[in-house]
Amino acid sequence: MNKNVLLVEDDKQMESFICEYLEDYDFNCTSFHDPKEALKEFEKNSLNFDIVILDLMLPNMDGFDLFKKLKKTRDIPVIISSARGDIGNKIHGFELGVDDYLAKPYEPRELVLRINSILKKSHSSKIKINEFIIDKLNYEVSLNNYPIEFTKIEFDIFIFLIENLNKVSSREQILHATSLDENTKNRTIDMHISNIRYKIGDDPKESKYIKSVWGIGYKFVG
Repeated sequence: MNKNVLLVEDDKQMESFICEYLEDYDFNCTSFHDPKEALKEFEKNSLNFDIVILDLMLPNMDGFDLFKKLKKTRDIPVIISSARGDIGNKIHGFELGVDDYLAKPYEPRELVLRINSILKKSHSSKIKINEFIIDKLNYEVSLNNYPIEFTKIEFDIFIFLIENLNKVSSREQILHATSLDENTKNRTIDMHISNIRYKIGDDPKESKYIKSVWGIGYKFVG
């Protein structure tokens, strides 16, 4: 299965070169030279990406500041790819929690090897969103390291909302993401959402995670 890379690179020629090279090694590459646009895309679709390749010398925002914002949205592996190869920047990057740091210029094959190494070490079935750690393979969810006991239907709904982070999902869309019968009434979906909220301590009147969108459905806010 192809892995999805988010590339944030100020140099458009380098951006194009890296993406083309990665695609030769079966990576899907989504690239931006504007950090604000990259952040906007990541906040909407963070679960679509497996790893981030991040330049530091960016317009309107320093790469380290973007790194912090990305990590706040989701704990995803990040490789710094920058001409700022001095030891001070490297130390700062590793102190912040970057997974690797490649100083330009470097051989693109090395980038591929570093990406593969990091992805092998990461737990592919686990994702972290806000205070939640979700293990899709083993149907496990924990909140602040405390396990949440979901039913199969609740887990399916929770995962669907997470995978559509910050997007409004209709009750019909939520229904189709579960094993519930298609003739299930909307109020049944509402009941399952209510149970999920109760288990994660999410007050519907002052919801922190699952927001109701009047007349449409729900969205999970990350």
